[in-house]
Amino acid sequence: MSYYYPFKGFFSFGIYNITIHFKSMVLTMSSENEVRVWDPLVRLFHWVLVAAFTIAYVTEDEWQDIHVWAGYLIAGLLVFRLLWGFIGPKHARFSDFVFSSATIIAYLKNMLALRARRYLGHNPAGGAMVMALLLSLAATTLSGMQVYAVKENAGPFASVELNNLSPIARAYADDEHEGEGHKEEGVWEDIHEFFANFTLLLIVLHISGVVISSLAHNENLPRAMVTGNKRREE
Repeated sequence: MSYYYPFKGFFSFGIYNITIHFKSMVLTMSSENEVRVWDPLVRLFHWVLVAAFTIAYVTEDEWQDIHVWAGYLIAGLLVFRLLWGFIGPKHARFSDFVFSSATIIAYLKNMLALRARRYLGHNPAGGAMVMALLLSLAATTLSGMQVYAVKENAGPFASVELNNLSPIARAYADDEHEGEGHKEEGVWEDIHEFFANFTLLLIVLHISGVVISSLAHNENLPRAMVTGNKRREE
């Protein structure tokens, strides 16, 4: 047996409107409590760099062409970030997150004591990590280009007279015999591998810092790097 409820449609429509209204209130309150911190280019740079480094790291031995182009992409991203650090929005500029060593040490001490100040942009430890990552990635890409030039006679450094510009290689070789090129290649490969692994270590420390800071200040920092928004300063 079926029953007819004359007000069923009315109540359903009312509940639907209340639900929509409630959601809009929550979104409005959320937007009022948040402020845009990371601009679209900084966010795009961050996630493309994550993908490019991952691809370059896992393709180092097997797929050289992919590895090389991922390295070029990283180099281009670093050039962009260098420029954006001077002409970008406030929180993208180096002047906003490059602190003195004393400030960085004090922040780390306060973080260990669970009383570190919250920063809207990068905190002192985060800013130091950003600079360390940029420098390590630059060393990784430049040494990789040098390896590519010595090993394959290709890339932007291929036309450079390496024997005249590589004192490290000359320290390993006493003459200019054929074995010198192999020794130089080995030296640059070691340098490249060191900085690639050092960058990976920095990334692990960076992720750990993000997790700790998120818990300490009760905010989702990875989400902020996706949406660009963070909670307003209290």
